Amino acid sequence: MINHTTPAIAMAILAAALYGVSSPVSKLLLVKIPPTLMAALLYLGAGIGMLIVNVFKQYSKNEQVEAKMTKKELPYIIGMILLDIAAPILLMLGLARTTAENVSLLNNFEIVATALIALFIFQEAIGRRMWLAIALITLSTIILTVEDLSSLSFSLGSLFVIAACLCWGVENNCTRMLSLKDPLQIVAVKGFGSGIGALLISLVLQEYNSNLWYIFLALILGFVAYGLSIFFYISAQRELGAARTSAYYAAAPFIGVIMSWLLLQEQISTSFLVALVIMLTGAYFAVSEDHRHTHFHLEITHEHKHNHHDGHHNHQHVPEVEGEHSHEHTHEPIKHKHAHTPDMHHRHAH
Repeated sequence: MINHTTPAIAMAILAAALYGVSSPVSKLLLVKIPPTLMAALLYLGAGIGMLIVNVFKQYSKNEQVEAKMTKKELPYIIGMILLDIAAPILLMLGLARTTAENVSLLNNFEIVATALIALFIFQEAIGRRMWLAIALITLSTIILTVEDLSSLSFSLGSLFVIAACLCWGVENNCTRMLSLKDPLQIVAVKGFGSGIGALLISLVLQEYNSNLWYIFLALILGFVAYGLSIFFYISAQRELGAARTSAYYAAAPFIGVIMSWLLLQEQISTSFLVALVIMLTGAYFAVSEDHRHTHFHLEITHEHKHNHHDGHHNHQHVPEVEGEHSHEHTHEPIKHKHAHTPDMHHRHAH
C-alpha cells in the first residue's frame, strides 16, 4: 500500500544503497590510498560534486525552490561538521585498542543511539511498532557484521567505538534539524567541512599519496556514495525524522555484502540470509506503522520548500503560486487528525 511516506522511505533505502557501494569499492582503492586520506577524499568528493550540481542548478533555474541555510542554523551546521570529524577519529582510536570484530559489532549501536537521542533530546515520537522495527533491524546488522558473539568485549577501545556511535547519533539528529533547508547546500557544506578536517588529520599523520588516478576515483566514489547518499538521506529525514531514516539506512551493509559478492566474488554466508529475513521483518513493521491521533499545531514562522496541497500550508499568494516554492511563511494554529511522521511540522509531545 502506497502512503505519503513511501517516497521518503524509497529515498532512505536509495541513500543506503549508494552508501553500501562505498565499502567494497573503497576496499579496492585502499590498496593505494591510506585510510585517513581516503576518508578526506570521500567527503571532499561529496562537497565538490554537490557544489558543481548546485552551481548548475542556480544557472539553469531562476526560481528559488529550496530554502537556504541561515545564521539561525549555524549551531547545527557547526555540530554536524565537528561530529563528522570526531566520530572517525574516535573509531580509529577504538580500532587500535580492540578487535575488528568487536568494532563491527559495537558499530551497530549507531542506530539505537540515533533513536534514543531523537527521543530524549529532540523529542521525536517513536511508537512501540517502530521500536520493534529498530530492535529487529539492529539485531539483523549484528548478525551480519560478526560471526561469533564471543568476540564482543568491553574495554577502553570499546568505549571509543561507543563514543563514535554517539557522535554519529547526535550528528544524524543535527542533520535532521537542517533537513528543511536545501539538501545540496547542506551536503556541500558537510563535505567540505568534514573533508578539510579529515585532510588536515591525514597531513598531521603524514598519510600522503600522489597517484592522481586513484585520487580521482576516490573523489568520484565520494560524490556517489557520500554526496548523493547524504542528499537522499536528508531528503528522507524531512518526512521520516532521524530515528526512522536511520532504521531504513541500516540496509547499507546488506547492500555492501551484495556488492562485495558481485565485485569481489566474496561468498554470501548463511548468517547473511538469516539477517536478511530479520531485516525485512523489521522493515515491514516500520513501513506498516500508522501513527495518527488528534494533534494541535501552534503558530510557527519558518522557511522551506512547500506546496499548498498538503493541508498544512493554507496561506495566500497574490498572484497565486502553484507547485513547489520557498519563502518565509506563518502557519496558523490548527487542530486536526491524520497519519503523520515526526517531520518538522509534527514535533508535538505525546
